[in-house]
Amino acid sequence: DTKEIAKVCAQAEKRYQGMDIDKTTDDKTVVVLMYKYTFCPPDLKIKAGTTVRWVNVDKRTSHSVWLKAAGKPESERLFPEESVENTFADAGPYPYICGPHGEQENMTGTVTVVP
Repeated sequence: DTKEIAKVCAQAEKRYQGMDIDKTTDDKTVVVLMYKYTFCPPDLKIKAGTTVRWVNVDKRTSHSVWLKAAGKPESERLFPEESVENTFADAGPYPYICGPHGEQENMTGTVTVVP
């Protein structure tokens, strides 16, 4: 439900802004937040060469990022305030899941890379 996702993502952004972590980005880095079994935003369109940084802003839950369809290994579990990055060089859709919550909680997302 789009409204529910928007609500969860607004809460995620508020938590992210309140965290004492390095939030430095440049025009080649985009942040995706992980909160309440949701990737915020769940669907992202970026240019080739952009880095996506996934940040866990949950209170107690660990998450991972797994670009399974692209043949990438699952990331380590990210605990609150931890992050992982991936730079996307080639155009195309890159669906991904949270390893522990992808199936059960439908925690999925897609990065679409345009040339």
